[in-house]
Amino acid sequence: MGNNSQISQEEYKWSQGAIHAVSSYFENSVVGQARLKQTLIAAMLGNGHILIESVPGLAKTTAARAVADAVSGKYSRIQCTPDLLPGDIIGTQIYRQNTGEFDTVLGPVFANFVLLDEINRSSAKTQSAMLEAMAEKQVTIGGRAYAMPEDVFIVIATQNPIEQEGTYPLSEAQTDRFLIKEKITYPSVEEEVKILNLMESSEREKEKKPAVLTVKDVAKLQSVTSRIYCDDAVKRYMADIVMATRNPDQYLQPQLRGYVSLGASPRATIAFLKIGKAFALMQGRTFVTPDDIKAAARPVLRHRISLRY
Repeated sequence: MGNNSQISQEEYKWSQGAIHAVSSYFENSVVGQARLKQTLIAAMLGNGHILIESVPGLAKTTAARAVADAVSGKYSRIQCTPDLLPGDIIGTQIYRQNTGEFDTVLGPVFANFVLLDEINRSSAKTQSAMLEAMAEKQVTIGGRAYAMPEDVFIVIATQNPIEQEGTYPLSEAQTDRFLIKEKITYPSVEEEVKILNLMESSEREKEKKPAVLTVKDVAKLQSVTSRIYCDDAVKRYMADIVMATRNPDQYLQPQLRGYVSLGASPRATIAFLKIGKAFALMQGRTFVTPDDIKAAARPVLRHRISLRY
């Protein structure tokens, strides 16, 4: 288990039980998608936002809802469309004629888990409305700042890679705010049969499954995750990987150098640390290993490296 004096034996045992409970809840709600389960739980432990890319119908919405329900968190879903306005997300001021004053009505972004479905369908102006919420954990309405939920605020955004009409590609600044990006693929034949069986049982059992944790428990899990030990040698390993993306001529093979247009920012190194600690705790360790960083490499870097033709 490691010799980390900052995490007590009691905290360690509790955190392992809590992670297992959320994992089991997810598996009872979503068939397959083991990678998506891992990245959603890791993002929750690291208190970061996640970007999911896949074609429609692969249970992205169900997965996001399952994680929120597992921890009894407030959940809201925002369907992004080209005519969606910033006020539709963060809220707006409404004039009350009877009082002669403006009332502030907060938008659906004020939740613990916010699903932005097909985020690339919303305009750049609307996408930018999420930047302040994601980066500063607050939004500004009518010159006044409103804080997001204190304990847990996680944005789960989805995008469809195959449709180009009526879409607005995310800016580099926007994608960099996401802690990790996951790509999910079609289920196997066996998994698809399980989906049908789950759907039949869900039709028979209309009751919602009770939550296994609270939002306060998630905040406690995040505290334990942040205290996972990471040696300076492993931190150097993270920094070296990110540095290699910025200097492809020095690190990459000749046939690959020309593909990299822009390397990853320091946010990538921070993401490596957060996800590395989350992966370590999920594996039952209180210290980060190089293998945790290798496992985190694709979800951390795939949306932060700009490629050229």
